[in-house]
Amino acid sequence: MNREPKKTGSNNLVFIAGTLIAAIIIVAVLFKAQNQPEYDPELIAIPDEPVAEVVIQAPVVPEAVIPEAVEPEPEPPTSSVSTPPPLPKLDNSDDFIRERLLLISNKPEFAKWVKTDDLLRRTASYADGLSNGVLLSKIFPLSAPEGKFATHSSDGTIWLNAGNYERYDRTINTLTSLPMDSMAKMFHFTRPLLENAFSEMGYNPRQMDGIILQAIDVILATPIVAEPIRLTRDSVVYKFADPALESLLPLQKQLLRTGPENTKRIQQQAKALREALLNP
Repeated sequence: MNREPKKTGSNNLVFIAGTLIAAIIIVAVLFKAQNQPEYDPELIAIPDEPVAEVVIQAPVVPEAVIPEAVEPEPEPPTSSVSTPPPLPKLDNSDDFIRERLLLISNKPEFAKWVKTDDLLRRTASYADGLSNGVLLSKIFPLSAPEGKFATHSSDGTIWLNAGNYERYDRTINTLTSLPMDSMAKMFHFTRPLLENAFSEMGYNPRQMDGIILQAIDVILATPIVAEPIRLTRDSVVYKFADPALESLLPLQKQLLRTGPENTKRIQQQAKALREALLNP
């Protein structure tokens, strides 16, 4: 659905335009934050025996409505206020989005993330995966965690080394530096482009809203594990010893590996974004 953006007299729209991709990255990435497979290689379970055939049913696509933002009365034009440029076509939107993203963050990691092409289409696909708890790292490659995965043993028990949590600090710091209010405003401003990107995957606007909100809810539903996490080792890979943790979605497992404090920071951002989207 193509709609002309509403004109306002505020010169904040050009600045706000840069926050779109960051918004979905938080929603979404929120939270992959590293260029690696869905699991750290050490935590991928490799079955030793044939797995019984199962029938996979098509997932139910959630539907929701994110309320439209109420536009303030336009201010009288002045010589110092410039009219924001119109939205480009989806096929030509990369430079438009990328330039404005770099206006809101000069962090090197963030600049690397937005160098890819088809930013909005990748964002839509990534958000779709996140809504199902799946991390599509090949769709939107982000920063890999620093250092190597580490464990320690005590009396025959294997534990996740808390030093692993610092491996994600650089990415988490970048994500949590992004303003959620501005992201929500930009979602409304560039909604026609996002609707086009989602419609190419067969989703209507209500389904797009549902996918975005469900991705946020998956993040918020991740448990905070403050105590040391016990692991088991099957051949050359590690799994969570607690069946409740091992049964979590891939996105939630990835959040656990960032540590309780980093998980809380990401959840605070996700909650702030949800509130801003639903209360424009």
